[in-house]
Parts: sequence; C-alpha cells; structure tokens
Amino acid sequence: MKTLSAIHRLDLQLLARIFSQGERRMVRPLARAFSRSGDGYLHLLIPVLLWQLESPLLASFVTVLGLALAAERCLYWCLKNSLKRRRPQEAVPGFRSLVVAADQFSFPSGHSSAAFLLATTLVLIYGGPVVIMFLWACGVALSRVLLGVHFPGDTVAGGLMGTSIALSCAALAGVL
Repeated sequence: MKTLSAIHRLDLQLLARIFSQGERRMVRPLARAFSRSGDGYLHLLIPVLLWQLESPLLASFVTVLGLALAAERCLYWCLKNSLKRRRPQEAVPGFRSLVVAADQFSFPSGHSSAAFLLATTLVLIYGGPVVIMFLWACGVALSRVLLGVHFPGDTVAGGLMGTSIALSCAALAGVL
C-alpha cells in the first residue's frame, strides 16, 4: 500500500508540473493537435496510404495492426472499466482539464496505448525513422497530461501496453 501511495503522490506532483506548462500560449494548440492525431484516424489512414502506394509489406502490416488493435482495445476497455481510476478533474479538488475526455475513467490512457501500438507496428514492419514515430507517440501521451485528462502514470502504462501488445502480435504473426 505504501508503494501505491508513493506512486500516486508522484503522479500528482508530475501532473501539477506538466499541466502548468499547458497554460503557455503556444503549448495548448500544439497539445490539442497531438491529442487529435492520436484519436485513431491514422490507424485507418496509414493502411489506405500504404495500399495506394502498393506497399509489398501491406499484408503483414495490416495483419499485425489488426490483431494488435483488437487485443489492445479489449484489454484497454477491461482495465479501464474494472480499475475505474478517476480522471484528474474528478480526483483533484479544484482541477479543471482543458478538454472533455471521451470516456469516464483514466487508467490506462487509450490514446497513449494506441499511439505506441501504431508506432511500434510501423517500425517493426517498415523500419525507418524510429525516433520520429516514437517522438510522435510520446507527443500524444504528453498532450493528454498537458490537457489535463490523464495522470502521467496513465500515459506511461498506456505506452507500455501498446508497445507490448504490438510486439506480441508481431511475434504471433511471425513478423519478428
């Protein structure tokens, strides 16, 4: 119990520090843009783009992405609705998030999980600019804290979950 209390206190401290950065004039629109980029549209648009480009690796990418998204969404939903961690706005007195969250609970961050899942899948199948993909995923995760809809621990857990699921599904599909 002491460990959980210590983690929660650290989460609250990090939330306060990170969220205060969102009050800067230039940070808020950037955080909103990164957050929107993690809404899931890229999970549909990227396969369509790869199909249009006649990518020879499209079948492997779609197989891994489809398996991983199905597993990730199931696990995400089960964890979120069984753990029922309240979002910062409901858990921290006087705290007001900058956007309205799409669902009720906070842990784990679905945006972070899905972003890291997509980044990991792209890197596993196509290689290439690893740093850029993971910087985007980190930007999505950070944006959720800057906008006040997640604690930092929610986004870390989501990122680890998305990455782990993508790696597992790639291994199951024989891509690794």
